[in-house]
Amino acid sequence: MRVLIGSAYFESHRGGIEIVAGRLARELQRRGAEVTWFATDSSLPPEPGSGIAATRPIKAWNVTERVLGVPLPLPGPAGIAALCRHVRSTDVVLLHDSLYPTNVAAMLAARWHRKPVVLTQHIASIQYRNRLLRGMMAAANALIARPMLAAADQVAFISAAVAAQFAHVRFTAEPRLIFNGVDTDIFKVPPAGFDANATRASLGLSGSRPLVLFVGRFVEKKGLHLIERLARRRPDLNFVLAGWGPIDPAAWRLANVDVRSDLQAETLVPLYQSSDVLLLPSVGEGLPLVLQEALACGLPVICASETAAADPGARAHINSVDIEGVDPDTAVAALDARIDAVVAENSGARRAANAQARHAYVRARYSWSEAARAYLSIISALLEKAPAHAVGPVSRTPSERT
Repeated sequence: MRVLIGSAYFESHRGGIEIVAGRLARELQRRGAEVTWFATDSSLPPEPGSGIAATRPIKAWNVTERVLGVPLPLPGPAGIAALCRHVRSTDVVLLHDSLYPTNVAAMLAARWHRKPVVLTQHIASIQYRNRLLRGMMAAANALIARPMLAAADQVAFISAAVAAQFAHVRFTAEPRLIFNGVDTDIFKVPPAGFDANATRASLGLSGSRPLVLFVGRFVEKKGLHLIERLARRRPDLNFVLAGWGPIDPAAWRLANVDVRSDLQAETLVPLYQSSDVLLLPSVGEGLPLVLQEALACGLPVICASETAAADPGARAHINSVDIEGVDPDTAVAALDARIDAVVAENSGARRAANAQARHAYVRARYSWSEAARAYLSIISALLEKAPAHAVGPVSRTPSERT
């Protein structure tokens, strides 16, 4: 089977959606699918030998992210023409999120060429502080996201909270809930005898005060304005912000804020393992990969209530605070109190036991292998029903032959 995967960016952009797209591309390819991944040329495609057989950069302008911090690269005529060619030569299209212009173009091309479409929806509504952006987001969900979800042959949600926000869409088929996986061979609890202070010192961080970690893009929806207020309010806490984006936390000029960029999975692990809490005060999320990674490393998490609702089964392992629709002062005060409570609950002998419980939940709940198997099952079923002239020969993967 030939699978065309679409996302706005390649994984070099370092956002959660494109990291998921890349990981699923590799997992599907390992199981016998012939995978091609398209994304805009606003990011660099994976290097040859990275485990993905074919990548197709699409010419696009990335002005919205540079100016507004909103990642919506816009393809030009040449990019749209290339997309149509790629869609025509595939058997099935797997799109990651509905609002990206390249994915909208791919959906239209798939309808024209009668190719089945699987649409994975990662995010829902984002309550931007800017009224214009908030209104644009609401309009985009009404005019683009909902029709895209209704047009797809199969929709998969990565979060129960996102699924709930689109519950009134008239889907072609009953939507599926498929959680993203976590590589627990990389993201794991620290070994016995682990010295958090020594690890912090090796990273150039102070070990004398509780360490609050943020991992993600430096954009408004991630709650950076709340972290800035919190860091000013709590000089007794150290904050490490790992990521990149149009917001520059170094410009806050706070002695208790340390900014780290260009971190990969393996180099993030020591930060997860040696921190006291992951703080993710974002809105409009699905189930963020960084939340799953932190739990796999045994780190307690504080996030927004709507983010915590992404996986109802994980509520016992996540600390939630009401953020969406709450004024910043109230939200910061709630985050402040919750940090103290979480640090106290995970101190001393309880730290290791609590960490093991979080890791065990992740290991049992989130699997790339299971996610890939679910997508392959969906794709195979769609190809069985597709018109014979619309697809090439349908090959069975090794797991499906047995």
